[in-house]
Amino acid sequence: MHELSVIIEVAKQVEAIAIENNITEVDSIVLQIGEISSMIPRYIEECYPAAVDRTMLEKTKLVIEIVKATANCDHCDQVFNIVDSEGHCPICQTKDWTLLTGKEFIIKEIIVC
Repeated sequence: MHELSVIIEVAKQVEAIAIENNITEVDSIVLQIGEISSMIPRYIEECYPAAVDRTMLEKTKLVIEIVKATANCDHCDQVFNIVDSEGHCPICQTKDWTLLTGKEFIIKEIIVC
């Protein structure tokens, strides 16, 4: 489960940003996680309390926004959801596409008190 090491690094980055900006209390951290990224949101949520235990982020809330996996068909230029269409263009049925979104793992927002 690599999620624990990743969320520990996220917590360290958020703490560093808070300290750099003289922020003493963080309410929430908002992460964007792509629907086909290597991060599993449920595991991130489960690991979060351990990652922030005994840190300035101990009482923060974690908010996860899922970014849909979208692609642009290389043949017909259709934009479609990769997961919903099982990896092929719903118009021309090709599997030749360019990924647009869905692999993200981003600290989108740090909400302060």
